[in-house]
Amino acid sequence: MELALAFLTLTFLEVVLGVDNIIFISILTNKLPSEIRKKARRLGIALALVFRVLMLLSITWIMGFQEALFEIKEHPVSGRDLVLFAGGVFLLWKATKEIYEVMEAGGAKHGQNTNVAKSFAGIIVQIALLDIVFSFDSILTAIGMTDNLQIMIAAIVVAMFVMLQFSGPVSKVIEKHPSLQILALAFLILIGFMLVAESAGYHLPKEYIYIAVGFSLAVEWLNIRGGMRKGPQDTK
Repeated sequence: MELALAFLTLTFLEVVLGVDNIIFISILTNKLPSEIRKKARRLGIALALVFRVLMLLSITWIMGFQEALFEIKEHPVSGRDLVLFAGGVFLLWKATKEIYEVMEAGGAKHGQNTNVAKSFAGIIVQIALLDIVFSFDSILTAIGMTDNLQIMIAAIVVAMFVMLQFSGPVSKVIEKHPSLQILALAFLILIGFMLVAESAGYHLPKEYIYIAVGFSLAVEWLNIRGGMRKGPQDTK
């Protein structure tokens, strides 16, 4: 019973922690031609699963990343802090760049990239880099929940399967509604800021960000629904 409860709780937490991963993968893969987006999403989520399982199998090495390497103004900086800082800066840069493309440059023009293979490879590399950063949170959460390796791996596999099922619908909704895409990118900026702050020793509870973004999503969804209902009346 205790193992089952640990498995269910850990699976739920892994799914929640994977929300930012799904959003990032969805936004990047939507830049590809429609016929290969599904393949890119599957490959990105498969890479996330591989990274998490490999890290679980190297728990001693992962825990070593939390040991201080040097100090900056009395703050001990570990290998984990360096990874979180690099990942946070990358997220801030990438999300800001995507917002600029949507707002100022007219957004990415699907199918206009003449070198699809190069674009596909570049997006997979970006997904892989962020997967490594997101995996740290995921693995440290798993280690804090239980010391049973089989339970941790099983929970992560189930969470990745759930992410795979929801990645397609999330991608379609984000592509269909530009306002939701901006909101999703703003969420990634918050995550990036949180990663940088955490690398500096300031712990910001992720729950607050999820609640704020969830409320914003609910309001935006109501706006979209309201616009859909007004549309037919405006054409009369």
